[in-house]
Amino acid sequence: MIAYRAMLDVPRELALYLSRLLHAERRRRGTRKNSRALTCFRHAVLGLRWFRQNTDVPALARDHGISRATGYRYLDEVVIVLAEQAPDLHEALQRAKDEGTAYVILDGKVFSADRCSEKTLSVKGEPIDLWYSGKAREHGGNIQALCAPDGFPWWVSDVEPGSLHDLTVAREHVLGALYWAASHLDLPTLADGGYDGAGIGVHTPVKQPADGQVLDVDTRTRNALLRGLRCLGERGFALLTGRWRSLRHLTASPSKIGDIVKAALVLTHFEHGKIA
Repeated sequence: MIAYRAMLDVPRELALYLSRLLHAERRRRGTRKNSRALTCFRHAVLGLRWFRQNTDVPALARDHGISRATGYRYLDEVVIVLAEQAPDLHEALQRAKDEGTAYVILDGKVFSADRCSEKTLSVKGEPIDLWYSGKAREHGGNIQALCAPDGFPWWVSDVEPGSLHDLTVAREHVLGALYWAASHLDLPTLADGGYDGAGIGVHTPVKQPADGQVLDVDTRTRNALLRGLRCLGERGFALLTGRWRSLRHLTASPSKIGDIVKAALVLTHFEHGKIA
């Protein structure tokens, strides 16, 4: 074994914020004082190392002087307490309106993951892997996100199997609230062509006619303007996966993918001053 010094490139204030959440969770569970192997602060550092550096849990546990099983349990606690702070969908839309946002951007992403072996039947009645995305060509979970016009992520959805289309997942988790935002907040949504037919208030590019006819100049101009505004939404997921490396490939059960992404969203919000 070789010992060395290292620095974790996250603000100390973020570790203190997370340690306060962990302290509150221990009090809620009735954990006795000094009965844990790690203090709340060191517990927070363990979780932040995993999110930021994607250090494997056995190595984290070894570095912190705890067993591998305890390391996994502590990491689960970090994910849970952070995910509980994630913004509600209607709260995120209301906040966007209060801050003068002209529109929000809807986008979806399949987060790569393993431990996703589960069979289902396709629309053609053929057996397929439920969590395999043909579009991404890998197993993972489909997450929808709403972003600000500059691409900053405001909200992320619960996870659905990667085999589902973005529009199907959006109908389940977000479209109803977007209709409300369009009618009550005058807050439209921009989305890519994959959300064609999403409904009122969700603006997507007009597709090229199947018979080969050319779109008129006004429609082509609208499509170009819409794509130019909407493309910044790609920055939302890039911010999450670029900063929190553990999101690039998750070794977790499918049910935990949504909570992990929500936890990363909360960390991002704190670092950008969205959480006091």
